[in-house]
Amino acid sequence: MINRRQWLQASSVFAAALALGPRSSFAQATRTVKVGVGLKSLNSSVINLLIGEALGYNAEEGFKVQGLALGGNANVQVATDKGDVDVGIGVPSYALPILARNEWGNSQWFYQYTYPYKWDIAVKPGSTAKAYTDLKGKNIGVSDFGGTEYPVTRNVLKSLGVDPDKDVKWTAVGAGVPAGVALQRGAIDALAYYDTGFGIIDGAGIPLDLLPRPSNLPMIGGQFLMGLRQRIQAERDLFIGFGRSTAKASRFILENPSAGAKAFLKLYPETAPRGSSEEQAVKSVLEAISRRIKLYEPPYAGAKMGSIRVDEFVTEAKMNDWTIADFTKIYTNDLIDKINDFDVEKIKAQARSFTG
Repeated sequence: MINRRQWLQASSVFAAALALGPRSSFAQATRTVKVGVGLKSLNSSVINLLIGEALGYNAEEGFKVQGLALGGNANVQVATDKGDVDVGIGVPSYALPILARNEWGNSQWFYQYTYPYKWDIAVKPGSTAKAYTDLKGKNIGVSDFGGTEYPVTRNVLKSLGVDPDKDVKWTAVGAGVPAGVALQRGAIDALAYYDTGFGIIDGAGIPLDLLPRPSNLPMIGGQFLMGLRQRIQAERDLFIGFGRSTAKASRFILENPSAGAKAFLKLYPETAPRGSSEEQAVKSVLEAISRRIKLYEPPYAGAKMGSIRVDEFVTEAKMNDWTIADFTKIYTNDLIDKINDFDVEKIKAQARSFTG
């Protein structure tokens, strides 16, 4: 018999699945790629997964993309495992405990689209807290307990000798501007959040100071594109194509962030601040993504864009005492060479000449 919490989780996933429409058929060529993300609404944090539609990269690969905000990482995982989305966003903090319990399904990560490390802790200007270790006895806000900043920040504090269960209090304060307001008004002493979230707060003019990151910060918490293993094998070219579109879009944004913002707003004009001019709308996107775009490229010498490094998983598993003997079920690098088979200089030139 399931308990109430399990029933509620199952109900939310079922409702999300109903909203997606019929599942993909392995026997049919997929021409609309459904991409599930763990957000409550689509925003520029996933810009490099979406603007291939506006830049022609998806058309070159023979598909179009439908971005779907499923509300949380758990919903994305379930939707991917069931085939309700073609591509989902995978996060280690949710996936590795499942792997440790030998309950991992048939999904497989095939491209790392954001590399570590993208989280910080902010305090109000003038706060007595000057380092992570000063947070003992403090109330730390997070956007949501299902957000990645919660488990990752817990791990970092634990590595510094701060007990995340006994030494600090955690409070969910909402995403974006409300999180910044909670800090500004003193409802929390500090805010743990990720790069694009802080960008939104910066854009709202809310002052905050980021605590200096500890030395030897663990390289954990990347984000990955995943699909069903059977589909990746059966429709290899499709998943290579989506990965290549993402890699091209990432190169485009790195070369000309403003052009990337314009392409995103062309697809999702509703994400612009109400009543803003084009210039103001572009500025709002740039403020949100300025930290994130630095993480598109791997921080490892000689590594190809999108390649996955198992050391990240090993580190995170050790930090959480998860016993995992074999990580190969969860990821593959087999598509990376083909994904990166495009003319980078041509993409950069396109970005420099882009007018929207």
